[in-house]
Amino acid sequence: MKVLMFGWEFPPHISGGLGTACYGLTKGLAEIKDMEVTFVVPKAFGDEDQTTMHLIGANTVAVSKKDFQFAEGNKTIEYLEVDSQIIPYVGEEEFWKLKSEKYTPQTKFVKTDENAKINFTGTYGPGLMQEIRDYALVAQIIAAENKYDVIHAHDWLAYLAGIAAKNATGLPLVVHVHATDFDRSGGNVNPNVYAIEREGMEVADKIITVSNLTRNVVIEKYGIPPEKVVTVYNAVEPVQEEQEELPPKSINEKVVTFLGRITMQKGPEYFIEAANLVLKKMQNVRFVMAGSGDLMHAMVTRIADLKIADRFHFTGFLKGNDVQNLFNMTDVFVMPSVSEPFGIVPLEAMQLKVPVIISNQSGVAEVLDHAIKIDFWDTHAMADAIHGVLNYSSLAEHFKTEGKDEVAGLKWTDSAHNVRKVYVEALTQN
Repeated sequence: MKVLMFGWEFPPHISGGLGTACYGLTKGLAEIKDMEVTFVVPKAFGDEDQTTMHLIGANTVAVSKKDFQFAEGNKTIEYLEVDSQIIPYVGEEEFWKLKSEKYTPQTKFVKTDENAKINFTGTYGPGLMQEIRDYALVAQIIAAENKYDVIHAHDWLAYLAGIAAKNATGLPLVVHVHATDFDRSGGNVNPNVYAIEREGMEVADKIITVSNLTRNVVIEKYGIPPEKVVTVYNAVEPVQEEQEELPPKSINEKVVTFLGRITMQKGPEYFIEAANLVLKKMQNVRFVMAGSGDLMHAMVTRIADLKIADRFHFTGFLKGNDVQNLFNMTDVFVMPSVSEPFGIVPLEAMQLKVPVIISNQSGVAEVLDHAIKIDFWDTHAMADAIHGVLNYSSLAEHFKTEGKDEVAGLKWTDSAHNVRKVYVEALTQN
């Protein structure tokens, strides 16, 4: 089965859990004998791991010029597809010249370089909406020029690409909901994002959600029939054996860690309030906030107001070995998310024998037994849990040992087999 998969980021160029999940799932699918994945991102940097799939950067695909290789004499010819509904232009002067000519209403004009390729950034900058639309243009070209069995689009950034590929080929479309704008915005939904999310879900033949928490949001907030939505839980990439033995902690103090985007969705302010309560009971503890986001300044200000800045550390965004080094020093990891569709970071912490405290408002709470679960808003319960793990060694040891054993059973190959079942269902009903 050949899968054309659209995403927005892929390791090592990631900003959060989306890229991590895409990587884990593609590796899991690659272990299934009859599966072949082509993964498309807006921009390929060249250093991505392609050992388990073929990766295409939309920035490398010409929207009108095509090269054809002939076996005889290795001769390459190039021709321009004049009847294409995508018209590339390089500069503003050329754009207005082309606009003066007669084209069908369906014609799309797109700015490219001299080789008719679109210059994607692959980031989340101010031109994001235009990049999403351009990505969809390239998606239909990739889909039409190659043979696939099913199309898979990850999150709203890739939904229009998935729809375009489906329209170009008639193949079944599976959309994968890693989060919704209700999670990201706290209910203050961006109407443009919501419209794309809803269109993707309505056009899709099947929808995968990362938790039942998210499945309920899709059904209730987007009006999607329940039988169309299937939950497939995320998993965690195994830790390399040589990376498990990291240098010992260099300070004789307890360390409590928050790792994630410093945004409303992740609940950083509740972590700070709980930290303040803990520090009223004990002093030999430091709190680390690893990540970046729009609430960073507000969090620094709040810590200063509480006069606990000497006990608090901000690291900025971390990835790879830096994350593992931080967990090696961590005595408790806390994920106080207000709305977390899943949450892979607690699994990564548990693999490294770090006790975790997670909010009941996270999808990962559905699959974990050996984690302490609290409501994100209950800072007193959060503080009590932190204090308990830091001061009762037997409790900490229980969560270290049992937690590591538990996450060992959460494998991407199992998730991949469940995703394959969704593909089969989509093909059967298409």
